[in-house]
Amino acid sequence: MISPKEILTRYWGFSTFRAPQEAIINSVLNQKDTIALLPTGGGKSICFQIPTLVQDGLCLVVSPLIALMNDQVQQLKDRNIKALALTSKILQNELPTIFDNLQFGNYKFLYISPEKLQTSIVQERIRNLNIQLIAVDEAHCISEWGHDFRPSYLQIHKLRDHFPKIPIIALTGSATTKVLEDISVQLKLNEPDIYRKSFARDNLVFRVVEAEDKLFKVEQVLKRTNGVTIIYVNTRRKTIELSNQLNTLGYTSTYYHGGLLYDEKIKQFENWFTEKTPIIVATNAFGMGIDKPNVRVVIHYDVPNSIENYMQEAGRAGRDGKKAYSVILKNDSDIYQTKERFQKSIPTIDFIKKVYFQLNQFYHIAYGELQEETFDFNLSEFCNLYKFPVVLTYNVLKTLHKDGIILLDENFDRKSTIHFIGTNKQVFDYYERKPSFEKLIKLILRTYGGVFEGPKPINLNYIAKTIGMPFSTLIGQLKQFEKDEIIAFYHANSNAQIRFLVPREDNRTINPFSRGIEKRNNLKLHKMKALIDFLQNDTICRNIQLLHYFNETNLEKCGHCDVCQESNKKPNVSAENIPNLILTILTQKEEVSSKELVLQINAKEQDVIFSLQLLVEKNRIGLTSQNKFRILE
Repeated sequence: MISPKEILTRYWGFSTFRAPQEAIINSVLNQKDTIALLPTGGGKSICFQIPTLVQDGLCLVVSPLIALMNDQVQQLKDRNIKALALTSKILQNELPTIFDNLQFGNYKFLYISPEKLQTSIVQERIRNLNIQLIAVDEAHCISEWGHDFRPSYLQIHKLRDHFPKIPIIALTGSATTKVLEDISVQLKLNEPDIYRKSFARDNLVFRVVEAEDKLFKVEQVLKRTNGVTIIYVNTRRKTIELSNQLNTLGYTSTYYHGGLLYDEKIKQFENWFTEKTPIIVATNAFGMGIDKPNVRVVIHYDVPNSIENYMQEAGRAGRDGKKAYSVILKNDSDIYQTKERFQKSIPTIDFIKKVYFQLNQFYHIAYGELQEETFDFNLSEFCNLYKFPVVLTYNVLKTLHKDGIILLDENFDRKSTIHFIGTNKQVFDYYERKPSFEKLIKLILRTYGGVFEGPKPINLNYIAKTIGMPFSTLIGQLKQFEKDEIIAFYHANSNAQIRFLVPREDNRTINPFSRGIEKRNNLKLHKMKALIDFLQNDTICRNIQLLHYFNETNLEKCGHCDVCQESNKKPNVSAENIPNLILTILTQKEEVSSKELVLQINAKEQDVIFSLQLLVEKNRIGLTSQNKFRILE
């Protein structure tokens, strides 16, 4: 039998494993149930892929994300390893052929979502496969205490009933001790071997920085680190705006978010990966499959969603073992907005019941009826009709989906595109001849740059709302432009699809799930508070705070985070002497900005700002039209 190390060298080109990969692989090969907690970049997939290639038979991999499944399948195919992903995009009539190929085509990996795993035809056909290992990826999703609980994961334990003698490996990148215990119970693991790699990263410096002027702070960080950088923001628009600002300041950056077309995503990623544009400004859609060793700094321009998310995103820095930085920029407004966003995104039980009732009304489903049809669903249309807030309603639908009340198949990520194929003059002449189209054309040209260069994604709902035009009329006009050979227009069907999984019983449908929903909401509240505590706690070493959150006990001060550095540093200038020093500097330079004063005075930034406010209140100094301070006569 070929050895794991030979497989590692043949397919991955490495000669040695990272700790504790080899021990995990041996546990699986010894037919032991296994739990592997490996932080971001720890090489989780190898822990089930190599045992599968050592042995005969197929590995069944349960994974929650289609994009993640497709990414891993493609990586295996690139290594000439036969793998297939069974997603919701595959039609029912294709399944018999696919399972015949799996059974007789020498495939090694079948990736499947937990929702797809529950269908009767899949349950029936997998029993005929020569499965020798079951891998549950993102296993924290099975626990209500995990940061991404998915009720569909609770059904995975049925695989144990079908394959009682086949070992199961559960893998996660972020889990507390309570979550690990829950994983073992829910998957019916038999005395599993548990391997945990510490979250400690000696080469990664954690910094939480108070910043009112965040762009200025980003500049300071970039000047000091001077290397490959990821900057995380929380909106798609901000990725573009901040990237443009950095480019204007002389940096070379690009942007990335989930709304980009596939080709654009590939281009932006490759430009960053090859360091043609070494700085990338991105939403958290940028992350899956990224393994660039020499990332020197990860900046969170906006507050991350949770400590778990933060550790995954920050962990993309310094994988080459060299010194790297994780910097969070925050201010009082960020803390307020985080709390407000939480309150606006967590639906109450009453609101869930209201949305579920109207959803049934919307499709004319009678009380007690189970409608087996799959319906097209437009979120904006539904929310406009019933005057529901969009984000909150979307979260209700996700909740109903998670609890198995509906099946929500999302297509929100499909984007309509537009490309002006005529010249500027032709477009001008066109709306001169047809003035009723002028307003729409000018709005598109003002809102979307580069539409003459190639297809650009556009938000049709935004355009319709801005111009005050019915959606159907907008589509009709754009199709007329295309017919007149002014534009090339692709109208993506961005409707989701909904299927009802249980008979309509209104409140009685929701009531059995109420306690679980409230429990998850309370857990989200706990995680939000833990994140805010971390951001505001400037007395305990950042490393200790993070490791304590994940129940690690070997806690030592890192010596280089912002808290440790501040405790080690004794300011040369005491707080009471700062006002006099400010006056001295202004006497010499006449006009100085607050940024320049902070850099010149060896004291805490908040003490310098407080002293400036004090001097302004006493009419000793004032602000010029350029926002610089000067002494008042």
